[in-house]
Amino acid sequence: MPTLITWLLALMCAALSSASWALNYDLQPRQIAENTWVVIGTTEDFSRQNGGDIVNSAFIVTSEGVIVLDSGPSRRYGEALKQKITEITDQPILKVINSHHHPDHFFGNQAFLPAPILSLEATQRLIAERGETYAENMYRLVGDWMRGTEVVVPTQTIQPGVEEIGGHRFEWFAFSGHSGERADLVLLDHTTGVLFPFDLVFYQRAATTPDTPGLEIWLQDLERLAQMEFRQMLPGHGEVVSDLTALKQTSAYLAWLHETLQGAAAEGLSSSEVMRLPIPQAFSELAQVRQEFERSVTHLYRHYEQAVFTQ
Repeated sequence: MPTLITWLLALMCAALSSASWALNYDLQPRQIAENTWVVIGTTEDFSRQNGGDIVNSAFIVTSEGVIVLDSGPSRRYGEALKQKITEITDQPILKVINSHHHPDHFFGNQAFLPAPILSLEATQRLIAERGETYAENMYRLVGDWMRGTEVVVPTQTIQPGVEEIGGHRFEWFAFSGHSGERADLVLLDHTTGVLFPFDLVFYQRAATTPDTPGLEIWLQDLERLAQMEFRQMLPGHGEVVSDLTALKQTSAYLAWLHETLQGAAAEGLSSSEVMRLPIPQAFSELAQVRQEFERSVTHLYRHYEQAVFTQ
């Protein structure tokens, strides 16, 4: 007969094994164009249930190596993504790109070392400044999914312009609307026609706004994106589209948000009163819309009030 201690140890080992298994990301890369795979995250918010798997990542297999576009919310995610890449190609990781500084886009960097990590200069600075604070918050939000994750700051800078890599003609752009001045990377692969606007575009999910320098600036960025010729677009969050549907949806939501905050400030509403305003039917089914609207009021409303006071 096993002793009570033996039985308890076996039970603890089984529980630890089950917990470890439960923390595995079930990433499913999907090919959308020649040499181009995407991994679609949920449209949820960070939680201990999803491990922060709320972001879209991608990778492009070139003749020189693999270009990884956003490494995900944790080291564990990055390791899972790297494993999936090795199942698809034996090409080495050539470089990892961080589109901007928000935590779901760069905390997987650690898994890809010693491959070079690149970003826009502003993104590099913002990750260095805020990375540790983001790490603390992510540990609080998703728990053990973040175990072993450390901040890895990009060490190389992407310069906007055209770049030929391994049979692909890439064009890099620096936008500002979502993350701050020249802190939003956009990639257009002219070879495949795939446009990667990252978090400048959300689809079927309400946009996040904590670092926007102004919704009007973001709307101007979307107008510029609408002029680009592409075959497919991968938003930062939401499904792949082959037209302007996602871009128009993001633009319409941001325009409504801007007009709502502007009108509320002119009427002298308090921030708590603004948070209780109804969501129009056109946006009522966007994932996280009520939460993101309230967050946007917290982030942005004081600027609209100040604009009224200074008129």
